[in-house]
Amino acid sequence: MKGLDTNVLIRFLVKDDEPQARRAAGFIRAECSPDRPCVVNRIVLCELDWVFASAYGYPRAVIAGVVDKLLRADAFLVEDAEDAWLALRAYRGGRADLADCLIGAVNRRLGCETTATFDRKAARLAGFELLN
Repeated sequence: MKGLDTNVLIRFLVKDDEPQARRAAGFIRAECSPDRPCVVNRIVLCELDWVFASAYGYPRAVIAGVVDKLLRADAFLVEDAEDAWLALRAYRGGRADLADCLIGAVNRRLGCETTATFDRKAARLAGFELLN
């Protein structure tokens, strides 16, 4: 099994650097399949959201669509996929970033009653508590 770094997924998806995009696509075609999926870990999902929003200016709906496709793709094994699905639902319906949504989902699964935060956007998510 092999894992993917955020920059490989970005090049594969955005194709903004042609030589790297070709290498990323070649690697993914050769190494990622339903029989041997490549791992996309939680940190990669968070970085993907951040890079797409801050560097490329992609709207939330586009980012959510990409994450949805990654979660559905047989060629990828997303770490803690159930938490990622919950985070994606919260992300689609709110203003917090994907990282905060994922933090909330993981903490709930781990038994946390609430997650303390200073982030006002995250505090609007179920299970978060704003510290004043």
